[in-house]
Amino acid sequence: MIGSILEGTLIPFLGTGLGAAMVLLLKKQISTGLQKVLTGFAAGVMVAASFWSLLEPALESSEAMGVLSFVPAAVGFLVGIGFLLLLDVLTPHMHMNMESEGPSGRGMKRTTKLILAVTLHNIPEGMAVGVVYAGWLAGNAGISRAGALALALGIAIQNFPEGAIVSMPLRAEGMAKGKTFWYGVLSGAVEPVAAWLTILAAGVVVPVLPYMLAFAAGAMLYVVVEELIPEMSEGAHSNRGTIAFALGFVLMMILDVTLG
Repeated sequence: MIGSILEGTLIPFLGTGLGAAMVLLLKKQISTGLQKVLTGFAAGVMVAASFWSLLEPALESSEAMGVLSFVPAAVGFLVGIGFLLLLDVLTPHMHMNMESEGPSGRGMKRTTKLILAVTLHNIPEGMAVGVVYAGWLAGNAGISRAGALALALGIAIQNFPEGAIVSMPLRAEGMAKGKTFWYGVLSGAVEPVAAWLTILAAGVVVPVLPYMLAFAAGAMLYVVVEELIPEMSEGAHSNRGTIAFALGFVLMMILDVTLG
């Protein structure tokens, strides 16, 4: 059982590391068209994972509440959105288009802001994996080991393009390839940490599992709507991002249905 959890919490981190390794293989910056494809694909995976792996189990876990079974999912979802919104407002950060947002963060390098933004946005993904595995350990009927693994694989798949998209701009800023790679890897290290902290807090998490599942879904969808969709849609050739979004969504849906 511990081995299964260890596997599930490390798979997303591996996806980030493999994506960051692209900076060691590519000589040039990722083209705008390819970046739209990767961003759209990641967005599609995250949207599908938010529903099939998080919101649906949250609703199933609350069926005993009858007509009010929507309450935990609705409340948790909105709190998750609010949590990421608060982080964006309070934390100096930079989006992948290298535009600064939040407090000015004087004295902070542009690269530091970008890494901080990605690290903060990886927290809900780690929590999502941790919540699902905590539910599986608690014997929640709506969550299976295969379903938890499907979520971990889905997040790893979307972490691959994210790792590449983060590392390449750092390289373009003049950072050495090796240093860029390790910064990309470290930005994803928060995911297994967040997952294990959530699992270790299972005594607190399990009683409010529907809320926590929906919280993770809301936090993940905030990232999609606030960052990924605008980045895949702006400028020319936005249809590439839309097509990639559809493919990512379908792939994650297939993973969850076949493994879950």
